Amino acid sequence: MSETTKKWYVLRAVSGEEAKVKEYIDAEIKNSNLGQYVSQVLIPTEKVYSVRNGKKVVKERSYLPGYVLVEAALNGEVTGHLRDNVPNVIGFLGASVGKQPEPLRDSEVKRILGLFDEIADAEEEILTPFYVGDNVKVITDPFNGFSGVIEEVNSLIISAYKQNLKKLQS
Repeated sequence: MSETTKKWYVLRAVSGEEAKVKEYIDAEIKNSNLGQYVSQVLIPTEKVYSVRNGKKVVKERSYLPGYVLVEAALNGEVTGHLRDNVPNVIGFLGASVGKQPEPLRDSEVKRILGLFDEIADAEEEILTPFYVGDNVKVITDPFNGFSGVIEEVNSLIISAYKQNLKKLQS
């Protein structure tokens, strides 16, 4: 592999710390010569929303928790730097002791990046806002002001809930 051939690798990171790993590597790219070896750092995310206090709350969550995608031309020095000097990095996926990590196959990269694009373009996914045993208070229609306990979650009701939520947002 020549120095200019960049391939995609997967860095294992502490789950929940993927954004910090990306920020650190991006800062290293700007402030050192790491930019000639690493061209992109991606965290595939998806938008999800939940309803809290009757309001829609949109969040982004990692689609592949604990993993950061890195496009790089790795050599021993760069591999060691990313593995040992970047906080919250556990190591490379597919790397064995004393060997360079295996890059992702082109088909895997296309699938992951294609899925990443689909997720970015897709409508937000609703997290199930109701769970069996939850206490709820009705805020609309004839039962306004009543309280109750959820005994069953019905997907048809969730779909009607989504439609009503969209109407409220319009």
